[in-house]
Amino acid sequence: MAERTVLVTGGTGGLGGAVTTAFLKAGWRVVVPEREGGGTAPAGAGPVRVTSDLLDPEGVARAVAVAAAEPAAPLRAVVNLVGGYASGGLVHETPIEEFDRMLRINLRPTYLVTQAALPHLVAAGGGAVVCVSARAAVAPFPGAAGYATAKAAVQAFANAVAVEYRQRGVRSNTVLPSVIDTPANRAAQPDADHRRWVPPAEIAAVIRFLASDESAPTSGASIPVYGRA
Repeated sequence: MAERTVLVTGGTGGLGGAVTTAFLKAGWRVVVPEREGGGTAPAGAGPVRVTSDLLDPEGVARAVAVAAAEPAAPLRAVVNLVGGYASGGLVHETPIEEFDRMLRINLRPTYLVTQAALPHLVAAGGGAVVCVSARAAVAPFPGAAGYATAKAAVQAFANAVAVEYRQRGVRSNTVLPSVIDTPANRAAQPDADHRRWVPPAEIAAVIRFLASDESAPTSGASIPVYGRA
C-alpha cells in the first residue's frame, strides 16, 4: 500500500504520462486532475483521476482535496506540469491577448495548485513542489516572448516558494527542459534531429528524484534537462 501521495498536474500529456508512471513504479499514490474525457492511463496500476479545471480555484480545491484524502498516504509532493506553448511574431507583432494567454495557462494553474496544496504539505511534516519551466526562461528565442516570460515567472514563483516554506519543511525546485521527445513535438518538427531531444522518461526520473527524500538538501534549484539539444 502506498505511504505517500503525489499530485501530478498535466499527468495525461507526453511528459505527464512518463512522470505518472515513474511515481507509480516507485510506490506512490498518484492523483491526476484532468478535464473530462481527457487522456489515457499510463501503463501499470493506474492513478486516481479527478475531473478538474485547474484554471478555476474551485476545481483546484477539488483536486487537492482528493490528493489529501488518504491519511495513510498523506500528500507529500506536487508536480506542476500543466502549461502550453505558442509561437508568433516579435513583441511588437504579438497581441496582448496572446501574451496574456501564455501567462494564464502556464502560471495560473501552477500558482493555484501550489497555493492549495501547501497547507497539506506542511501538515504532513514537509514535502516537495516541482515545477516545470523551460530552457526558454533563461535562453529566449525570437517569436516566443510570451512563452519565455511565462516560464520565467514559473521559475521565479518556485524560487519564492522555496524561500517562504524552507523553515516549514517544504522544498521547491524547477526543471528546465529544452525540446521533449513527444509524438506531438515530432509531428510539429518532423525534420528535426530527434536524437538530440530528451526522452520523457529521463525527465520523469529527475522529477521523481526531486520529489523524494533522496533530494532532501535541495531546494530553490533550477535543473537543466536539455539532453543534447
